[in-house]
Amino acid sequence: MKEISNLIAYRPDVKVVDATLRDGGLVNNFYFTDEFVKALYLANLRAGVDYMEFGYKASTEMFDEDKFGKWKFSRDEDIRKIVGENATDLKISVMADVGRCEKSDITDRADSPIDMIRVATYVNTIPGAVDLIEDAKSKGYEVCCNIMAISHSLEGELRAALEILGQSPVDVLYIVDSYGAMYPEQIARFADMYTEVAAKYGKKVGIHAHNNQQLAFANTIEAVGDGVDWLDATYASMGRGAGNCAMELLLGFLRNPKYNIYPAIQFVDKYMTQLKEEGVVWGYDLQYLMTGLLNQHPRAAIQFTKEKRSDYTEFYREMVSQE
Repeated sequence: MKEISNLIAYRPDVKVVDATLRDGGLVNNFYFTDEFVKALYLANLRAGVDYMEFGYKASTEMFDEDKFGKWKFSRDEDIRKIVGENATDLKISVMADVGRCEKSDITDRADSPIDMIRVATYVNTIPGAVDLIEDAKSKGYEVCCNIMAISHSLEGELRAALEILGQSPVDVLYIVDSYGAMYPEQIARFADMYTEVAAKYGKKVGIHAHNNQQLAFANTIEAVGDGVDWLDATYASMGRGAGNCAMELLLGFLRNPKYNIYPAIQFVDKYMTQLKEEGVVWGYDLQYLMTGLLNQHPRAAIQFTKEKRSDYTEFYREMVSQE
């Protein structure tokens, strides 16, 4: 049984990270209005959120700027238009995908409004992740590392990857349920593995959960009870496919008096509802349940959604035939 204080006590080490622009941007190709982004920034400030992730640092050599909104690239000048010098307690982060960004796009921390770089990697690209981590750290940033798709990783390989990262200058190691395939009991085992390495090397541990089986919030709560301190969430669960842990759920659960759910509810009421009315689609549905159950990437379910299909039984047959 978990120590109940792990769930209901005030945890000063807990950090809440808003990933709405970054993960949510995968739904609408990062075409958010400046009004939306400014309102999101202000909502995070009022809600006491610790970090706001603006988007990716994607390579303009690889990605056509005409096909994406500006938060695919998260240039310093665009962030400054929203936050100014950001003389607040809210810190700014962006994500750098191994193999999809250029180190030259990340300027020195002293010249940037960004506080933290989140490096996204797979187990088989850990050397590239360490290279990005070392570069970002040398430039003065806080650095996280999100190891994606760990539900497909062999335990021995994942442990080896964590040991390598533990010896790097990374600050936070993230458990990422990319396919929304994991259950709380599995999260508990991964949390034990990650926190063991984190304690050995003086790191923190975070979680980024997807909602294919409507377990993103449950899995995040599980992680909190297992000693995980950095918690990702998005407003109205906005994110790729089935979305993420809902910010409004998480803020309502946490007992830290610095967090305030009311601004989150206001933001969802005014802005997230509007996005859905405009036709932006995300969230739990049967097609995402199926890819989660089968521990598959949601790309097929995303395509199913884009095509406005409703033949769920046939889709399940298609998914099973790929196994």
